Amino acid sequence: MAVAAAAVIVPLGVFFFVSGLIVNLIQAILFVVVRPFSKNTYRRINRMVAELLWLELVWIVDWWAGVKVQLYTDPETLEMMGKEHALVIANHKSDIDWLIGWVFAQRSGCLGSTLAVMKKSSKFLPVIGWSMWFSEYLFLERSWAKDESTLKFGLERLKDYPLPFWLALFVEGTRFTQAKLLAAQEYASSNGLPVPRNVLIPRTKGFVTSVSHMRSFVPAIYDMTVAIPKTSTPPTMLRLFKGQPSVVHVKVKRYLMKDLPETDEAVAQWCKDLFVAKDELLDKHKSNDSFPDSELHNIGRPVKSLMVVVCWASLLVFGTLKFLQWSNLFSSWKGFLVTGVCLGVVTVLMQIMIQFSQAERSNPSKVAPSRTTNGELDKKK
Repeated sequence: MAVAAAAVIVPLGVFFFVSGLIVNLIQAILFVVVRPFSKNTYRRINRMVAELLWLELVWIVDWWAGVKVQLYTDPETLEMMGKEHALVIANHKSDIDWLIGWVFAQRSGCLGSTLAVMKKSSKFLPVIGWSMWFSEYLFLERSWAKDESTLKFGLERLKDYPLPFWLALFVEGTRFTQAKLLAAQEYASSNGLPVPRNVLIPRTKGFVTSVSHMRSFVPAIYDMTVAIPKTSTPPTMLRLFKGQPSVVHVKVKRYLMKDLPETDEAVAQWCKDLFVAKDELLDKHKSNDSFPDSELHNIGRPVKSLMVVVCWASLLVFGTLKFLQWSNLFSSWKGFLVTGVCLGVVTVLMQIMIQFSQAERSNPSKVAPSRTTNGELDKKK
């Protein structure tokens, strides 16, 4: 991490991790004190508590970096977003697709109850991973033999969720890179499949299992297509922390769960066909630098995240001043040493967080389903 970048990122990191640890502590207390007696009460309170952390990241997108997220959808879909349970699927175009999803969830009023299928190591990330665990995100390994029962149990657990939730599932199984695209194209050519140009071949096992277990209580699937205009630099966590803007186009199409085919094989083919259509849609986006035949909606930049950050900043500054007054921390060399160590730890944690989000550093994996298993489990890299 360059010195100039560190001068900006480390203060943000201190702010995020200190406030995040406070949120984690509150979540832990609620988990021990409230959840054993009323799971739904815990979920309702935890939703509000988790938002206090998630809104900081939304603030970074909206206010710090000034990322412009443009939504293309029909009025009916826009009206229903945030008012119903939904399974959300998307192409994994950028390092921060999950965060773009949070922006839409915040606009729709369901940020605190937005969930995702994540790889198991995500829950060990300090602050953000711990908060996801308390919020009932689904954490899976890279083995269907182990993950099948875990996924089914997690989906069944959501049946009695008391508030509208979104469950995000990246069915490509990994972030898009040119190297992975070339491998997917080679696989498709050798197996007589449509050759992708802008997406990877979806892995359908996780999607099929999700549809099978969510039909009875989730009414809709939101298909999100993420694209970056030619004139914009793709957003990354590092660019966000540096305050560098980007533009992201997202088209959302709503499908009714009841309209999907009944058999697992047909559902898997529906998913594959959807990504073939998504590939063609992204071709059109390249030509037009927008999504043709789609209505552009202004989702604005609400001040809620800004207000939360201002409140957090005021609280932390006040607490820091009181602590320094009480402790005389800088009255000896030991105080400076402790402070330096703490800042070093924050720097390392921020570096880990940034690297964890980068597509080039995502774990290598097969980019197409194997012939014998018809694909591995979908999960976020």
